[in-house]
Amino acid sequence: MEQRSSARVRFSASAEVIRADLVESTLVTELSLRGCYLEPITPLPRGTPVTVKIYAGGEFFQAMATVLYSRVTLGMGLGFREVKPEFQIVLRKWVRQALDKSYVPP
Repeated sequence: MEQRSSARVRFSASAEVIRADLVESTLVTELSLRGCYLEPITPLPRGTPVTVKIYAGGEFFQAMATVLYSRVTLGMGLGFREVKPEFQIVLRKWVRQALDKSYVPP
């Protein structure tokens, strides 16, 4: 069973997965400080290194990532490997905003 080190939040945004010279447009449905879940047309095999770009709210995030798991016709989970400081700021902002949206006071 997979153990996540960071909670994922619901997040809807467009994205690109880049591998070698191939670019595939896709959607992000979940996001965390350590990775994301994507719904590409053709999920890549586990262990595949990629660059992911995510676009939301007039900003974008980019990171080197690795496919952690892949589900045929469903999607794939990526783990971020290298995130530059300027993209860490964007990522933290998006996760915080998603958490604020999902919070329901008692």
